[in-house]
Amino acid sequence: MSYNNILIEQDDNITTITINRPSKLNALNRETLSELHNAFVEIEGDKTTRVIILTGSGEKAFVAGADISEFSDFEVKEGTALAKQGQKLVFDFIENLSIPVIAAINGFALGGGLELAMACHFRIASDNAKMGLPETSLGVIPGYGGTQRLPQLVGKGKAMEMIMTARMINADEALKVGLVNYTVTQEELLPLAENLASKIIQNSPLAIASAIKAVNAGFKDGVNGYDKEIKQFGKCFGTDDFTEGTTAFLEKRKANF
Repeated sequence: MSYNNILIEQDDNITTITINRPSKLNALNRETLSELHNAFVEIEGDKTTRVIILTGSGEKAFVAGADISEFSDFEVKEGTALAKQGQKLVFDFIENLSIPVIAAINGFALGGGLELAMACHFRIASDNAKMGLPETSLGVIPGYGGTQRLPQLVGKGKAMEMIMTARMINADEALKVGLVNYTVTQEELLPLAENLASKIIQNSPLAIASAIKAVNAGFKDGVNGYDKEIKQFGKCFGTDDFTEGTTAFLEKRKANF
């Protein structure tokens, strides 16, 4: 499948998706969101990708936000549909993907851009990165999961502050509050992402998929995360990966997943 606004590169079991709208600081428009959804569906179905790295083109922005020109004239019904469709097709879809997704934040990650990064399973950032949810300065609130995922990551008080003040935080502060796992130079960002991906690939993809489901369950209303963990733990015992992993351990060799 060909895309206008994203680039896809596969190297062995690692697939890198680059949002490629540099003239717009990689802002998310409807076409880009649709392409992201289609790309993740395609990658999930090819069975060769074990880790996805999501980043932005250039050195200025991961994603500088949503393309405001597309919805500045929306009314209540259209705004509601915008958030609902976006969450379902992209943000929730990424969060619940069975393949780990690493966000490599290479610059501004604002509004929908930060929400996109937060939907990924974890985040790393270049030292020039700036992150924030400035929606209240536009008379709206984050609508792609930002009011839910940011408190989960940084705590309620810090999330409230960031959303209410609409201010950006730098990479060092993002690391301090737990929004990102690592900060490195721009040159070191993708190599670090690839290094982390290579470590993930050494482990069972089926177990990782189960872990994603179990961890996510703990953040969902009405779902008992402990029960989900028990069920996913039990399911692992019926997989070839469990047989290979335990056999390799007992035979004192590296598992071949």
